Amino acid sequence: MESSSSIINSSDESLDCSSHSQQQQQNQEPHEQLEEQSISGHGDQRVYLVPLRWWKETRDSSLSNEKKGILYTASPMPSYGGPMKLFNNFFSSDLSFNLRKEDHSLSHNRGNDEVGVSGRDYALVSSEMWLQALKWHSDSKIASKDGKSSAEEDMSDVYPLQLRLVVLREADSFGVKISKKENTLECFRRACKIFSVETELLRIWDFSGEMLIFFLSEKIKMLKDSQRQSEQDMLLELQVYGLSDPVRNRGVKRDDMTMQHSNGGSLMTNGCTGNLSSNHLQSNSNMSVGSSCEVGTLGLTGLQNLGNTCFMNSAIQCLAHTPKMVDYFLGDFRSEINHDNPLGMNGEIASAFGDLLKKLWAPGAAPVAPRIFKSKLAHFAPQFSGFNQHDSQELLSFLLDGLHEDLNRVKCKPYAEVKDGDDRPDEEVADEYWRNHLARNDSIIVDVCQGQYRSTLVCPICRKVSVTFDPFMYLSLPLPSTSMRTMTITVMRTDDSPKPTTYTITVPKTGKLEDLIQALSNACSLGAHESLLVAEIFNNRIIRFLEESANSLSLIRDEDRLIAYQMTKEIDEAPLVVFTHQQMEEQYVYGKPTMVWKAFGIPLVARSKVTNGSDVRNLYMKLLLPFSIPKENSVNHCNETTNTESEEIKEIEDALSPDSNTCTQNGDLLDGEAQFDCDFEFYLADEQGNVRGPQIAMDEPVNAKAMTGLLSVIVHWADKMVEEYSQQLNCSLPEVFKSGYLMKRPQESVSLYKCLEAFLKEEPLGPEDMWYCPVCKKHCQASKKLDLWRLPEVLVIHLKRFSYSRFLKNKLETYVDFPVRDLDLSAYIAYKSGESCNRYVLYAISNHYGSMGGGHYTAFVHHGGGRWFDFDDSHVFPINEDKIKSSAAYVLFYRRVEDENN
Repeated sequence: MESSSSIINSSDESLDCSSHSQQQQQNQEPHEQLEEQSISGHGDQRVYLVPLRWWKETRDSSLSNEKKGILYTASPMPSYGGPMKLFNNFFSSDLSFNLRKEDHSLSHNRGNDEVGVSGRDYALVSSEMWLQALKWHSDSKIASKDGKSSAEEDMSDVYPLQLRLVVLREADSFGVKISKKENTLECFRRACKIFSVETELLRIWDFSGEMLIFFLSEKIKMLKDSQRQSEQDMLLELQVYGLSDPVRNRGVKRDDMTMQHSNGGSLMTNGCTGNLSSNHLQSNSNMSVGSSCEVGTLGLTGLQNLGNTCFMNSAIQCLAHTPKMVDYFLGDFRSEINHDNPLGMNGEIASAFGDLLKKLWAPGAAPVAPRIFKSKLAHFAPQFSGFNQHDSQELLSFLLDGLHEDLNRVKCKPYAEVKDGDDRPDEEVADEYWRNHLARNDSIIVDVCQGQYRSTLVCPICRKVSVTFDPFMYLSLPLPSTSMRTMTITVMRTDDSPKPTTYTITVPKTGKLEDLIQALSNACSLGAHESLLVAEIFNNRIIRFLEESANSLSLIRDEDRLIAYQMTKEIDEAPLVVFTHQQMEEQYVYGKPTMVWKAFGIPLVARSKVTNGSDVRNLYMKLLLPFSIPKENSVNHCNETTNTESEEIKEIEDALSPDSNTCTQNGDLLDGEAQFDCDFEFYLADEQGNVRGPQIAMDEPVNAKAMTGLLSVIVHWADKMVEEYSQQLNCSLPEVFKSGYLMKRPQESVSLYKCLEAFLKEEPLGPEDMWYCPVCKKHCQASKKLDLWRLPEVLVIHLKRFSYSRFLKNKLETYVDFPVRDLDLSAYIAYKSGESCNRYVLYAISNHYGSMGGGHYTAFVHHGGGRWFDFDDSHVFPINEDKIKSSAAYVLFYRRVEDENN
């Protein structure tokens, strides 16, 4: 309760109220501490008036808060004169009564069933108490629906009521006034029904403690200022819940049901379904009142997107519906904030997160803008500052760790020496590691989210075995690749049918080059006397040949361009000749146009024994011949009515044959020169594809050094020659796999259990993670094996969809088939204690849609009664359970099932 000059309703945004040290509090007088307590409150300090029967059911069934309730009895205000005469005259047309403090509390009479069960008994509770009770009733109603109960509790709205309080001198009592001027007409009408003291006894039990603080502080002020003759009043804004007009509520419920039937669905407001009161009241102080929701719709409040903050919203919504964490942060979590932890954030992250959860669980709340939480997050984790898109799992990891350190109950962490197992039983070693961990780490996060796994390292040299036990907050599971992969490759023959043909084949994703050759051979009907030579093309030149049949196909990327040359096995021993085409092209160098030679088209490859320049030219012309465009005025124009195209090609091949008499001894073409204007220049090329040496002369032998194994030749084309040949030579090769909006990979599927098996599989450490063997006295590449040892109540599973390498970033769209109702991990636990259940049910999913560096995050949350909701930033709407499984699932949240009845 605040000072007498202000309203009891502090702002939700007051998160950073300064507090005095313990030493200062010890030096204060009791009345000073009371005054300070009433002024320096933080968080939501609204006081709620609720039916005591409703509150008592909650206390008896679930809540462990045994705070005593102070009893106040109501009586009519006397009409005679005295100190309150002026007060009475001023409010003569308004409602007034006295509240007298009694000497016994509700906790002293818990055995009496008649206490607190009549319709005239009310309770004053704090905001945290009210939220906890409201959530318990929400869960109870959901359980009732699961049990197919036909009864539905009619829950009315919350509305404010302005009261004037004054402490009377002559008795332990208050004077209470409710004015028409300070309340709406409807609120005043309701107040007259609630606080009518003429016919029946009215009792109010104060569990919030605010009335006592105000009462004692005013009494102390009176003692300090004995000359004061008149009482000073204080304005109290009371939040009334569960005490609306029953007839009015039933009418609203029928109207809502009519709307549901007429619209074919449930009524939605801010993501909340259920009965919404039409009385959206507002006090004279312009304080807005949120509309009410039916019990069971609490927590269905969206989060506004502040600018690429969907990753944060998704993670927060999943945590905001995590069992025990919700109850914890709706309770008195601030009493556990560790301000002395150097690894913490002085409780600022915990406070901001707790206040955000209270707003999300307020009934009928509008979408919340998490600006305060975002600013705190950016302050302590600069990587999340600004408005760039981030990873929801990375945020989740930071937030869980930050909450743990802020709420760590260990003030002074003891030193704990890490010991090896030394052939001791694993159970003994695991318990020792866990005790050491709890001695330094004890928080709600550890209680709920942390488990333990066993790590076994084996030295490959001396076989030394090292066993350690480490805690984990979540499991990051790899997505094992599915068995097959589609690849698109172009095949080019080196005989008289060279037109390139494209084939799409399916090969094992973890296969080898020999698997690709076999699949491609079947696709192109490769003959027994033929073979395939696969090459990678980049910028119209061959950068490598894929010849090692044992090489992994993982070395071939989706954006690579491959070509396979179909050759005859009989000439496999001959040198490989590679022709790269080049033409002049204008480019700007330092701002000036410059003519340079640039590669174009598909390189031509053949195996042949060449001795001189004429052999090189003839081989090239033979490979190039099928791409030529026949001229209308050929040398055989006189016989064009009888010659077919195949006959023309036969004549040209004969002309190019070394045995033909159409060639002179120096290799110059005679008759063929008329059909093919050989305006080409040939040069030897080095390993980088650059010209090496002068132009190859037709009558001179080729450098013998270039004859061994591979001969690379660059062919310069004249501009007029480009028009003489088909554009198929100049076409662009397709990528191995073209990803895009209209072309998607076949849906890959893998079981969540397979992902877990891949995580637990034994594998060697990488070269960058070498382990120091204490026996060999050196670092070695040991093998590592993980085993689950101790599982937490809430199991968070991160699916590693994003892969990063030096040159490549990729997102795996694999569909993971995960259990919804029965995740049984019994077969994967190394420690069979039998004390705890290893079965889990799914309650939340963080989804990512789109590609790397962008996309959008949402959350699916189970809300009891078999109902799932889609939290898409500020929008919340129901979703069928059969729709929650998709390839967008990124982080899975499971809770343990304690027994078969849960």
